[in-house]
Amino acid sequence: MFGFAKRIFIFLAINLLILVTLSFTLNLLGVGAYFTARGIDYGSLMAFCLVWGMGGAFISLALSRVLAKWMMGVVVIDPATQDPALSGLVNTVHSLARAAGLPKMPEVGYYPSPEVNAFATGPTRSRALVAVSAGLLERMDRAQLEGVLGHEIAHVANGDMVTMTLVQGVINAFVMFLARVIAFFIANRGRDEDSSVSPNYLVIFLLEMALSALGMIAVAAFSRYREYRADAGGASLAGREKMIAALEALRRSSEYVDLTGKASLATLKISGRRRFSLFATHPPLEDRIERLKAAV
Repeated sequence: MFGFAKRIFIFLAINLLILVTLSFTLNLLGVGAYFTARGIDYGSLMAFCLVWGMGGAFISLALSRVLAKWMMGVVVIDPATQDPALSGLVNTVHSLARAAGLPKMPEVGYYPSPEVNAFATGPTRSRALVAVSAGLLERMDRAQLEGVLGHEIAHVANGDMVTMTLVQGVINAFVMFLARVIAFFIANRGRDEDSSVSPNYLVIFLLEMALSALGMIAVAAFSRYREYRADAGGASLAGREKMIAALEALRRSSEYVDLTGKASLATLKISGRRRFSLFATHPPLEDRIERLKAAV
């Protein structure tokens, strides 16, 4: 019950922060009403959609490390820890990070879940977090773990968190823009061009839902592409055999892939739900394994 209340509080606090920040930004930019008696002010509408679409995505990115820690209960490991298992985990991450040329070592942590998974997040390559589940630490051997960590470091080195945020922000802006333009023309069919009316916001909302579904397909397709790329990066950093071994271990533990129920963080993890669809953020593990085996 406490955990649910905490998630609700975080959700409301973040949305309030986004609302206040973006409203202030629009006011600072002097963006006014975009529906006028003479039609649509496309400049104001574009500015409005870019600020809300991109701004919300980048605020979430800026807070991604903090939010992941709160929502997943990540315990950040002190690099000076005397625990040999945890020390080995930190040393492996740092070794891979140096090999990837990261400008600063990521924070390393674990979260108390029986699921077999791991994720990386953070706003920049210098402010990243790599975390693994307790279930993964229990079920994987050293070589498999190194493959998983190589994959996560590759995500950081590739700047995938920022790229995903850009993609999501652009999709958000297009959805908002198109929904309002379509709603405006629906509301003003057959009317005189000099006496236009603003569209019904329920129509805008319904159009945003429909267009967002199409946008999610594009975002998911890019997410699957970056998973293939991170597999290749992990193979380069940790060794192809270790990366394949890690993915095969994940496949054997598919029933433990996602037990946290936090869908908002699912896209960050090394493995997703097994069933493939156009909305899947991860390719099937079998396809990822075959692609690595076929790589020269």
